[in-house]
Amino acid sequence: MKINSKRLLRTFDRTVDIVFSVILVFIILGITIGAIQLFESVWELLKFEGITGHYIDLITDVLTLYVLVELSRSLVEYFKTHRLRLTFIVDAAIVFVIREVLIALFKHELEPALLYALSIFLLVLGALRTAAVLVYQREQKLTGDNVVNTNK
Repeated sequence: MKINSKRLLRTFDRTVDIVFSVILVFIILGITIGAIQLFESVWELLKFEGITGHYIDLITDVLTLYVLVELSRSLVEYFKTHRLRLTFIVDAAIVFVIREVLIALFKHELEPALLYALSIFLLVLGALRTAAVLVYQREQKLTGDNVVNTNK
């Protein structure tokens, strides 16, 4: 039994496209629902005399939406180039870690040791992102692609 490798690769590509399309649809749905709920929570904040203690939910929701936007950007880039760009994934990871740090700081639940560990993790993610951008720019120079970099 001989397996046709081109046919197998086409099937794989189609399967990945379908799976990523479904994931993207769910992320878009999540962003839409999250934005609607965010507007509702802002409306609820207007009813309170003071927002002290209520702002943590708003900050959490905004940062969660930002993580979803960054993840969707990586999927959109995949459909353009058929490659997952590491910078978008690392951006989402950085935002997620910052989100967790801010939530813990606002709730006064962050231990110093954990703060140091997360700070080092953010430093590593930042270095990884910088390296990914440099490698991407080097690839663009070597292949002669004159694609405008929209990842600023």
